[in-house]
Amino acid sequence: MELFRDVNIDWLGKKWYFLGFSLIFSVAGVLSMLFWHHIPLDVDFRGGTVVRVKFDQQPNIDRIRSAADKAGLRDARIQSYGPATDHEVIVTLAQSETSEAALDQGRAAIVNTLTANYSATGPANQGKLDLDNVGRGSLAAWLAEKDPEHLGQSDAANQHYTQQANAMLNYRDSHSGLIDSIDNLSTVATPAVVNELKQNSYLSGFAVRNVEIVGPQVGAQLRKQALLATLYSLAGMLVYLWFRFELIYGVAAVVAVFHDTLITVGAFSLFNKEISLTVIAAILTLVGYSMNDTIVVFDRIRENLRLSRREPLAAIVNRSINQTLSRTVLTSGLTFLTVLSLYIFGGEVLRGFSFALVIGILIGTYSSIAVAAPMLVAYQDWRARRGKAAVLPAAKRARA
Repeated sequence: MELFRDVNIDWLGKKWYFLGFSLIFSVAGVLSMLFWHHIPLDVDFRGGTVVRVKFDQQPNIDRIRSAADKAGLRDARIQSYGPATDHEVIVTLAQSETSEAALDQGRAAIVNTLTANYSATGPANQGKLDLDNVGRGSLAAWLAEKDPEHLGQSDAANQHYTQQANAMLNYRDSHSGLIDSIDNLSTVATPAVVNELKQNSYLSGFAVRNVEIVGPQVGAQLRKQALLATLYSLAGMLVYLWFRFELIYGVAAVVAVFHDTLITVGAFSLFNKEISLTVIAAILTLVGYSMNDTIVVFDRIRENLRLSRREPLAAIVNRSINQTLSRTVLTSGLTFLTVLSLYIFGGEVLRGFSFALVIGILIGTYSSIAVAAPMLVAYQDWRARRGKAAVLPAAKRARA
């Protein structure tokens, strides 16, 4: 299938426009990484505690952030998670320890912060049990202490209240982690227990759904490995193109891929989106995708050089790009539609991965035409200005 026939676009004649476009986006990304948002690393790379909190209604992010500031959690990162209808928020805390105590500490810090500054605790509920966040053991112990059914202190009583606590928290878990009303617990708990809960417990309107922690040493190791993986992939492709074509081909392709990576990471910084392990996977995918696109153009240039050895290199490069334009638009266009659908419908978990692919597909396709190929002509022109013979990228010298 061919979309374009007899295309005759002077791509190299627009090289200064391409250069300006690349400089604008590259410089903007670098400035953002240096002075504005820097490189927003996910907890995978910087270490810390991630707490996922669900609310019974749409949470106010600014109010939560203000509550965290009042509690002294000034380094906390707070952002919405998932669809708006889920009413969930991710809170990331800097944490230097990796023990179970650190998990409990991070969870307690968030719960205490929201309880003191956000929830409907109020003076009337001071000292009461938070039924939305209580654990199974704590609820069973609380019921055994209150003894609403007057069973006395015995193993049988403790077992009974443990069963009651498990039934109620199973009900809570099956209803998205929150209890709409204490009255609803009458389907799984005895009337005496429900009455006790009405008098001495309350619903805070939020619940901690999940807590994860990544130690700083693990984060530093992952940063190093991610950087090395990217550099090794670039070096490997440089060597491959050196042997398959010529060194200038490899240099041009690696510069183009570096250009793509820089703009993609810069976009994450400009939009203040965190870079996680899945984003690194997307970037490595883009390295291969962009390189493949560039090789297709280079291969056509090499074929045309063998057929038209006396024709100027600039004309051959233009014709080669035009000849591969249909293939480029078809493959890149379909891939772009796929990753765009993933970005729109893939959900929050895949949002960073798909965002990297959306930006990378566009920039990778652009760089194959506007960065890599023009570098071949620029290299030949540079040699001509130095009075050296033109070395054609097909690794053969032009005949006199």
